Amino acid sequence: MSEHSHLEEGHAHGEHAGMDKAKIWKVAGILTLITAIEFIIALWAIPGGHISQHVGNYIYIALTLIKAFYIVAYFMHLKYEKLGLQLALTVSFIFIIYFIVLMLTEGGFLNIHMMNH
Repeated sequence: MSEHSHLEEGHAHGEHAGMDKAKIWKVAGILTLITAIEFIIALWAIPGGHISQHVGNYIYIALTLIKAFYIVAYFMHLKYEKLGLQLALTVSFIFIIYFIVLMLTEGGFLNIHMMNH
């Protein structure tokens, strides 16, 4: 029984060999930097009139998607998965986002249309 648990530990260690301490700190630093940029946009750039709310929202969404990529790729270990699983999850995510955008667009149209009638 002791040998069995030792083999399981060895297998788990080999699976995540791509994530050493240096890589974890690098990814954490990137995430911290992106978060700091988001705070600067939200608390200084938009209220100070340096960029418009509309442009700030697009930048904020892009930075949030980049953070989501790093979290999913490195901390959820998707980067080390096989290409088939990566494609299946990525395509599903793209379709979900596409349908959300469609629903928001149609909802906005219906809102305008219903107010006029």
